[in-house]
Amino acid sequence: MSWDSIWNTIKTFFTDNLWDVILFFASIFIGLVVVKIILNVVRRMLSNTKMEKVTQSFIFKIVKFALYLFLIMAILSMIGISMTGIVTAISACVLAVGMALQNNIANLANGIVIVTSKIFKKGDFVEVDGVSGSVEDINFLFTTITTTDNKRVTIPNSAIVDGAMTNYGANPTRRVDFTFSVAYESDVELVKKVILDVINSNGKVRVLDKTPFCRLKKLNASSLDFFAHCWVDAEDYWDVYYYVVENVYNEFKRNKISVPFNQLEVRERKDEVVMPVIETPLPSRVEKIRITKKKMIDLEKDDLVALFKKNVIKKDNRVKMNKTKKSTKDSATKIVDTSAEKKETSSTEEKK
Repeated sequence: MSWDSIWNTIKTFFTDNLWDVILFFASIFIGLVVVKIILNVVRRMLSNTKMEKVTQSFIFKIVKFALYLFLIMAILSMIGISMTGIVTAISACVLAVGMALQNNIANLANGIVIVTSKIFKKGDFVEVDGVSGSVEDINFLFTTITTTDNKRVTIPNSAIVDGAMTNYGANPTRRVDFTFSVAYESDVELVKKVILDVINSNGKVRVLDKTPFCRLKKLNASSLDFFAHCWVDAEDYWDVYYYVVENVYNEFKRNKISVPFNQLEVRERKDEVVMPVIETPLPSRVEKIRITKKKMIDLEKDDLVALFKKNVIKKDNRVKMNKTKKSTKDSATKIVDTSAEKKETSSTEEKK
């Protein structure tokens, strides 16, 4: 078969079925727009419920998958493909894929378990498989975590359900633990007083319901180790931790409490040390040009009502501005005409 015959066949098909082809593509376009608007409405409805963000995201993804599947089946039915054949083909594909992707199906089932059991919510700081970070999203197959250094880590849902997971943000309060080492000649009671004074000086520490604690814990080979702890609100954990560590060190120096350290043998070096240096100075800073892309309207995520109101307000302001400009221009024209008339009158009077 030559290319000319293929081209003639295609041309004849589109000529004979022009309106059907137009109706097909129009149906795809209208269907996509309708699906995105429905998803936008579903997203708004879910955001107004009391469900956790992770649960809302999971339900939204299921609805999105179902709507697109329905749209595809409707379009295939429109072009004459039997629905019975479609259902049979989908069933066969599901069976084949299910046998090949058993682990992924397990992840899907565990994702449903995570959502229904409310193990964590979006924003909680968790630790799974040695990875710690804030929960960003839960998908059909994996959970996304953003680490403290802004790395995005995806963990299979099975690893979360089958393994041990630590949720640091599950409870409203947390205990902050400290260990301080001092020299053997230090006064034990003075050390405890200094540590407790520093802890109690921070207003974020809870002292009414849970009293801060400090005791001598261990006699090490070269130091006395003191254990201390206090209770804080979960969001204040790191602020209190760093505050106590820094100020205890400063108060130890103020009260002449020495901190033990390892002894090292140091020998003086007699040879001349040569340090190679690159003579070229640092280049001048050249700022990177970042292009800001114009945001397009997203039918699925944007608040369509707010956008409509915003456009109406902009249009009204534009009309008012044009009216103001026009009135200002007319006023200026009148002033010019009036001044011209006055000049003519004055010149006529002078002639008389």
